[in-house]
Amino acid sequence: MTVSSARCLAVVAVLVGFLAGCVAPTQAQTTPPPIVWKEGAGSGAAPELVRFNQLLADLADRLRPALVHVRVERAAKDEAGGEREGRRASGSGFVVDERGFIVTNEHVIDGADKIHVRIADGRRVAAKVVGKDRRVDLALLKIEAPGLTAIPIADSNRVRVGEFVLALGHPFNLEHSVSFGIVSRKGAPLTVAAPGFDFIQTDAAINPGNSGGPLVNMAGEVVGVNSMAARNGSIGFAIPANLVKVLVPQLASKGRIDWGWLGIGIAEVTDDDLERLKIKETRGVLVRSIMPGEPADKGGLKVNDVIVGLGETRLDGPRDLQRVVSSTPAGTKVRVKLFRDGQEQEVEVTIGLYKERETAR
Repeated sequence: MTVSSARCLAVVAVLVGFLAGCVAPTQAQTTPPPIVWKEGAGSGAAPELVRFNQLLADLADRLRPALVHVRVERAAKDEAGGEREGRRASGSGFVVDERGFIVTNEHVIDGADKIHVRIADGRRVAAKVVGKDRRVDLALLKIEAPGLTAIPIADSNRVRVGEFVLALGHPFNLEHSVSFGIVSRKGAPLTVAAPGFDFIQTDAAINPGNSGGPLVNMAGEVVGVNSMAARNGSIGFAIPANLVKVLVPQLASKGRIDWGWLGIGIAEVTDDDLERLKIKETRGVLVRSIMPGEPADKGGLKVNDVIVGLGETRLDGPRDLQRVVSSTPAGTKVRVKLFRDGQEQEVEVTIGLYKERETAR
């Protein structure tokens, strides 16, 4: 080997070593470092929030045994008129009496051929309908199962806008779901069911399948029965507990609710009506139409009468009249205080039966 050849080999060796030293750090830089996360200590929240979270979780656990999953089957007809496999649907409910009475919505069990209730402990029990009412969307079921737990019912008149509530149920067939929110409002729902009765509006999520489940206050008491929601799911409505306490005994004893009925079309009294009706204030209920042969017609009420009182109850607007008439038993004679052509008068009307008249029409 010549001296020049040896020098060339030495230069090549030096270059290779230099390049190897340059490449190795580059490869090391492209290798991602191992992921190292920070472990949570589990005690970072303020003590008040930790306590509140614990109370909510404990409350949900305590209410779980009384919540039930209502499953229904409705027979379907084929083109030849024969029965084929039925359509299945589900909703929620809760035990209101440990003897096996369960409250849910009427639309959950409407048209059902078979009803089964799944209890929190996993038992699946057949249920029968004791009574139902479409106007309020309320139904009462009965099952035979020992060891049930009932939820206490609150005084819904004491519910305040802004207080915390839990909506319990089985939305989308997901069992034992709990959503948290507040009472947003007390008043008429988007679609009026029982005229004149104030429903409880909440922002606690009420989705398909929540229907019939309880709306519960922080004391673990039912303040309402979840019944309907806006299409976007951001607003839900619940039947107030005090109305449930009035209607459930009727469903248990008669299987139905006998609503009172007058047979009139009504509207609010506006400022534009004062001069025409010869009255001084926009209080009362304007009679817009009279149904022939119905209680109001038989009692002598006339179009353009302004009703200001029913019995001893003062009426400020249409919802007052609807509420009082609906809750008055059929056959009851009541004195109707009104203004006619500016003159105060009284007529006697016998309250009719809403369902009887509705069916006849």
